Amino acid sequence: MTTLPRLTMVLGGAASGKSAFAEKTALLASSSEKCYIATAQAFDDEMHTKIARHKSTRAADGWTTLEQPLEVAALLPTIPAEQVALLDCATLWLTNHLLAGSDLARVSTDLIAALARCPATVVVVTNEVGQGIVPEHAMSRQFREAQGVLNQMIAREAQLVVQVIAGLPQVLKGKLPEGLS
Repeated sequence: MTTLPRLTMVLGGAASGKSAFAEKTALLASSSEKCYIATAQAFDDEMHTKIARHKSTRAADGWTTLEQPLEVAALLPTIPAEQVALLDCATLWLTNHLLAGSDLARVSTDLIAALARCPATVVVVTNEVGQGIVPEHAMSRQFREAQGVLNQMIAREAQLVVQVIAGLPQVLKGKLPEGLS
């Protein structure tokens, strides 16, 4: 079993391999209880199929899946210290709040406070959204700004920050534990 820091952040672009790396990280850190906090919501058949496939794969690896599209901050402090929690992903969680009309600054601050209170080891997956062009629409620009701020907040608190590009982890902060590459 590999020892992880209390908070690890794994970020990257879409289909970069960040979720697979985060899962591998959490699996190496715990031979026992692992909880997967899933924030995706299914609004169409393709997403229903994707979520079902992911849940089936995780169950085979011993994950307990907690579907929580909005109330992650309330859930985190209740996870026992002996578990490893993987939050996948902060980007979908923030999107859910944007679409629900939430105050994004407040829910982001609440998430950071909940991460600090969480007794479990936590791995947070998030998207890097600031490397593309300036979005055309106001809502897209609002989201990009809020996601960038949230990512900075998480990175500030995390002891390990890893960016995954084309499936390759690049350490931005901290040091990869043994067994990860």
